[in-house]
Amino acid sequence: MSAIKISLFFLIISLAVADKIHVIDFRWPNLYPEGIAWDPSAQHFVVGSLNHRKILSVSDAGVVETLISDPTLPENVTVLGLTVDYTKKRLLACLHSFSPLPPFNALAAYDLRTRCRLFLSILPSDPDFPVSSTRGGRDVANDVAVDFNGNAYVTNSIGNFIWKVNEDGEASIFSKSPAFTRYPNTVDENHPFNDYGLNGITYVSKGYLLVVQSNTGKMFKVDADDGKARVVLLSRDLAMPDGIAMRRDGVVLVVSTQKLWFLKSDDSWSEGVVYDKTDLDEEGSATSVVVGEEGRAYVLYGHVMEGITGKVRDKFKIVEVRSEKESEDEHVWIYVLLGLGLAYFLFWRFQMKQLVQNLDKKIN
Repeated sequence: MSAIKISLFFLIISLAVADKIHVIDFRWPNLYPEGIAWDPSAQHFVVGSLNHRKILSVSDAGVVETLISDPTLPENVTVLGLTVDYTKKRLLACLHSFSPLPPFNALAAYDLRTRCRLFLSILPSDPDFPVSSTRGGRDVANDVAVDFNGNAYVTNSIGNFIWKVNEDGEASIFSKSPAFTRYPNTVDENHPFNDYGLNGITYVSKGYLLVVQSNTGKMFKVDADDGKARVVLLSRDLAMPDGIAMRRDGVVLVVSTQKLWFLKSDDSWSEGVVYDKTDLDEEGSATSVVVGEEGRAYVLYGHVMEGITGKVRDKFKIVEVRSEKESEDEHVWIYVLLGLGLAYFLFWRFQMKQLVQNLDKKIN
């Protein structure tokens, strides 16, 4: 009887622990991280910085360490999108310099074992359609995804195209699909990122990329072989989407500064449904979402808008975000299990009582 009580006790404790949202507070002076990744082998998060030529690791307890320090990069370069290439044991980082610094867009690759830089690939502008009317005439290398062969795909937010950088660091323009410029800008012209197009990107093992476009709210499916793209027909457009990630169960997570959306598809992303959304702390300026340990979704509150305006802070957060609908379904099953456990315990107790009574009869 005591063993069953103990089992029920631990099941109740597990329910209470599962309900607790994981919040990671971490500190680093003037960091303002825009990008985040998860390193499954080291079991820690990886973040970049608007103001430092460094990439840091953040443990689940908020312990921060310098993972990469690269003083050979241009001064004041910004580290934006990040991804961990776990098949090649590399860290890939998008690098950009904002005006009035000289234009600079590159992808850097670092060996996660030695922490040495493997290559620094300068990303070329499109000679046919040079960016000349916005952001001081400069492209923006924003986010990066990687396939199983080590090819990296980098979004250009202002040029609205995708670069490809192979395993050896050779860079080229990969996709200039007409679909990327087919849809109207829906963002207020006074918004500071009104001209930001292609943004978050993730690779899907079936051989394609999913990319979100900030100023139209669209998502695109891009063939990873030939770069052909078409819009994903969503149940609703997304307001200023930024980062994107995919869980192992195929659910896609898209983040903006205001919301985290949960999307799914039954036809390999010809169409998609936004089946849930969670409100975020707008002041934290969430820019990235990542799937961490046990498939949990985390958003990065890097306060980037503060950093852009020149403020100084040293406190930032990585916060777990859940789907309320999924949590409700999980709770139903947990309570069902609790009920079954209690029923089994009562039945066992009744059987034991009968057994004792029968023994008493035999003895008497």
